[in-house]
Amino acid sequence: MKKDLTTEQKVKLVMGADFWTNYDAEGALYRFVVSDGPVGLRQPRDRMTTEQTDCIRSVAYPSFQILSQTWDTSLAYEMGKSLGNDCIEQDVDILLGPGVNIKRLPTNGRNFEYLSEDPVVAGTFAREYIKGVQSMHVGTSLKHFCCNSSELSRKWLSMEVDERTLRELYLRPFEIACEAQPWTVMSSYNLVNGVRMSEHEKLYGVLRGEFGFDGMIMSDWEAVQDSEASLNAGCNWEMPYNERHQKEMLQKAEQLDRAKLDESAGRVAALAEKCAREKELRRMDMDLAARRATAQKIEEEGIVLLKNEGVLPLRKERVFVTGAPAFRYYFGGGSSNVYPEREFEPLADALGSEGAFAEFAESVWEVQGHQAILGNLKAAVVKAAESDVTVLCVGEPNSCEYEGADRQHIKLSKEEELAIHALADVSEKLVVVVYAGAAIDMTDWIGEADAVLWAGYGGEFVSRAVARVLTGKVNPSGKLTETFPLRLEDVPAENAYRDEAVMLYSEGLNVGYRYFDTFGVPVLFPFGFGLSYSEFVYRDLRVRKEGGCVKVTFTVENISDTDGKEAAQVYVREVTKEVYRPYKELKAFKKVFVKAHGSTEAELTLDERAFAYYSVAKDKWTVKPGVFEIMVGRNVEEIELRQKIRL
Repeated sequence: MKKDLTTEQKVKLVMGADFWTNYDAEGALYRFVVSDGPVGLRQPRDRMTTEQTDCIRSVAYPSFQILSQTWDTSLAYEMGKSLGNDCIEQDVDILLGPGVNIKRLPTNGRNFEYLSEDPVVAGTFAREYIKGVQSMHVGTSLKHFCCNSSELSRKWLSMEVDERTLRELYLRPFEIACEAQPWTVMSSYNLVNGVRMSEHEKLYGVLRGEFGFDGMIMSDWEAVQDSEASLNAGCNWEMPYNERHQKEMLQKAEQLDRAKLDESAGRVAALAEKCAREKELRRMDMDLAARRATAQKIEEEGIVLLKNEGVLPLRKERVFVTGAPAFRYYFGGGSSNVYPEREFEPLADALGSEGAFAEFAESVWEVQGHQAILGNLKAAVVKAAESDVTVLCVGEPNSCEYEGADRQHIKLSKEEELAIHALADVSEKLVVVVYAGAAIDMTDWIGEADAVLWAGYGGEFVSRAVARVLTGKVNPSGKLTETFPLRLEDVPAENAYRDEAVMLYSEGLNVGYRYFDTFGVPVLFPFGFGLSYSEFVYRDLRVRKEGGCVKVTFTVENISDTDGKEAAQVYVREVTKEVYRPYKELKAFKKVFVKAHGSTEAELTLDERAFAYYSVAKDKWTVKPGVFEIMVGRNVEEIELRQKIRL
């Protein structure tokens, strides 16, 4: 930090100068720019305003839910690198992402922004994404630290969680992601165990002391309620500029803890100097076409085929396309809302460009919140009866899933369910394509559909990617990274105590598949589930100790006539346990390409942490010597290979 900064300048330095930039100490420091948009830049054309509607047009990438459903971490790196190029083009220094919060509640309004209910999946994808962005000399902001698992009264609720659960589930993805050394970490709005996260000295100590984070800690926007308390806890940069807060801090500047002020001001200044140095090294290496191709590839790899009774891929049938997402762009609302740089391509047009004979007519016209406006459903029924295949597009737009509020339920609108029933009655074959960012309860209608395709929030190339999967130009290989329950009431976290002050994490470690698998509760679709046009067989499992690690090797064989990709998953079960452990937990995964009638050998490494639990009694990660079972499967329920090993 520059030695000649005054106390007043240091006080100003620990708060943003406006909505997007830092105070530059009257030109003594570089003024860096931060930007929303972990899935595409969201920057107002005028950075001096807080207005969020007049934004630049950017490449709109698929949501993080879709990214993780690829099970291909190289695509996380590629997406980060592509976004780094976007940042260079728009003169942005730090991208506000990735988000790694665990999907505890299916109703969380921001689940589409997060990666998984599993900490290994979330942390691993975030780590590779950070590496990709920062390879372009652009910074990232790992968020939201931590336990931001609900948008309900997000500035005021305390997330009450025991230490072991906190360590194993909610802190673990941050720990993994910090291996990539993000430039900044963003604190969440909520409180954890009674302490506001912008003031949580204990958890900041874990972040810096145990996770090795040495960058700048910033607040989420308007998350700070007490500027001095946040400064003393270790929150280095309050965002955005707050006139009242700064005036109060300046009035008591001489009474502030000088060491704390110097530390935070120094970290902000160091980041400014780092941004200035890194800016000189930035060179774009991906043109617009390459970045668009990245967006399309991620969606193609992340689409999940949930059901297929022989209707897909489409052949030379007459296809009738209907439903609001077929002609409207669906995305999640809030700070990750991106304004796509290209016009939306209707699904019927995309199918036509892939060689299918497709025509569109209205049915569900628009979804607003949790209800929909029906168009001429009677005419749609006639069209469906005259066609070989009906493709009905349904889902939740940004009026259902958005930052600041939780979903009211996980069902489609009654009007969309009505449309499914009506079209199923007359269609020769019905394909339902779902556009949403979090689990949907399909129990009332899935039995009437011949195929169900999960398109999610697919970015600006969603229609083209869906068309290529429907027609077989792309063999679906995406798999779910969250459990789809049969009904919301089956999720223990949804039944946990909450009031105006607290949200109790009474389910402990039993989040997502850890609960459903351990207690044998049926689900709609299990964690890791996804179908393919190929058929795979697993064989030849070999497990061996090597140094301090365990090597897991197996073969995936494709016994079909279609080349395909398979996301193989490795779970670990402690057989001779001394504390409660969920029945099995994901510890490694790998996506492999297997040619038709060919085979591929996969090798994965499990380090000591794969077998450890966090001991509250010992205040450390602990491995109890004993017997563990290594399980290899196509999803958490379909385990194909097993072998025990003694550690």
